[in-house]
Amino acid sequence: MGDSRHTNATTEDSALQIATNDALLDRVGEQITLDTFDPSDQQTLQQLIEGLGDPRGLIRLRFAETLGEIGEAATPLLRTALETHTNVVVRRAAAKTLTIIGDSSAVPTLLHSFLNDEDTVVRSSSAGALARTGEAAVPALLEILASHEQPEDTKGHAAWALAFIGSEASEYLYKALDSDSLDVRCAVIGAIAHVAQEQSDEKSCGILVSALTDPEATIRSEAASAFGQVNYPPAIPHLVLAIKDPYIEVRKAAVSSLGKLGNEPEIEPLQSALQDPESVVQVLAKLAIAQIKNRAEEV
Repeated sequence: MGDSRHTNATTEDSALQIATNDALLDRVGEQITLDTFDPSDQQTLQQLIEGLGDPRGLIRLRFAETLGEIGEAATPLLRTALETHTNVVVRRAAAKTLTIIGDSSAVPTLLHSFLNDEDTVVRSSSAGALARTGEAAVPALLEILASHEQPEDTKGHAAWALAFIGSEASEYLYKALDSDSLDVRCAVIGAIAHVAQEQSDEKSCGILVSALTDPEATIRSEAASAFGQVNYPPAIPHLVLAIKDPYIEVRKAAVSSLGKLGNEPEIEPLQSALQDPESVVQVLAKLAIAQIKNRAEEV
């Protein structure tokens, strides 16, 4: 009997909280529409933060979107929730909401959660929010990449965030090209490739061309892969030379990029790749030649 009463009470509490959350969303949504919402109302802001823990996924999304519309006024409470809330669902949603807002003042908190939260979703969502904040997050991301203590998955998220930021971080990227850290240089080349995709400017494309002869094979491979997404014909003769690279990943990337970027004159050097000692390069060369021939027939 006691257990039944407890279950009924819990169910009633849950239903009441759901009704309260729905009413809160409706009220604040109407105020935002009418431009009457008071962003200094800390009590309502905190209630919206707690709403991020609603058991219904779509309602959590509505709370995040509502806080996103409120914007930077909600950042301090979101930072506190991300750093200290005991409910992991709220921490996850707080990180995702900070992604919507993109407030650079949240960078220290996002960085702490990215590196320290016990939940993998909170960490990855914090990385996403760091990417959204743009230039303000770049120095911290480069520091993570240069660290010998950070695990590979953390560095991978940092490299992704850096690439996402792209052209907004271009000046930082160019300075970091001379880093002593191979991880930093690889991430920077990947990010510059995104800049080149966005802008196809001479500076970023020229850096990628220079990287095709870098002493480090991973840098050469990253640069060769980039030209599969960047329409920069001056890179073609350099990719042709990269077909003979001693490192298989560079040869694979160069052959694949030539298939996307090259024209009929590149068929002959690609045919030499049909004799490559690695069968995977031979297969990619066949595909690249077919791609070029198909484009020529369409003209």
